[in-house]
Amino acid sequence: MKRARASVDEKSHEAKETDTGAGLTHVDAKGRVTMVDVGEKPVTEREAVARACVRMKPETLSAIIRGTLKKGEVLATAKLAGIMAAKRTHELIPLCHQLPLDVIEVSFRTDEREGTLEIQSKVKTNARTGVEMEALVASSVAALTVYDMAKAVDREMVIDNVRLVKKRGGRSGEFVRSNEPAWDDDD
Repeated sequence: MKRARASVDEKSHEAKETDTGAGLTHVDAKGRVTMVDVGEKPVTEREAVARACVRMKPETLSAIIRGTLKKGEVLATAKLAGIMAAKRTHELIPLCHQLPLDVIEVSFRTDEREGTLEIQSKVKTNARTGVEMEALVASSVAALTVYDMAKAVDREMVIDNVRLVKKRGGRSGEFVRSNEPAWDDDD
């Protein structure tokens, strides 16, 4: 795996990229962390989809689906937590811009035999910067909420495979993760 590093040329004080052709946008010319200035970028429609997986005992997932856990409706609570988290991403991730979010959707797909709960978050905005972090935060916090609500019956749950599935809008255009299975409500 290639790692990106920023270094500073001591004579010119300009940031140099090493090991990759992509520049680090949150590092200034002197190598200091900085917030990206998006003021000159045009407002465009942007969308991001992220997913996470919670692996658990099949009987735990069955109890979640049936709604028999003592803490209550796990999926409804996880959905609400994901939506709330997306709206507060700028408070959780340093240097993230606060964005006016137009749509936040959190949905679930289950495989009771395997004991897997897939979480998908879709976030849309019209802004100067993307919503990838908001979608990733929504899926992650929804997964953490599932863990919190079911940990009394299954402490061996695993949260994994948090990933950006697709994004569109902005200067970098569209990204679609290869070999990602379709979701039931995909466009």
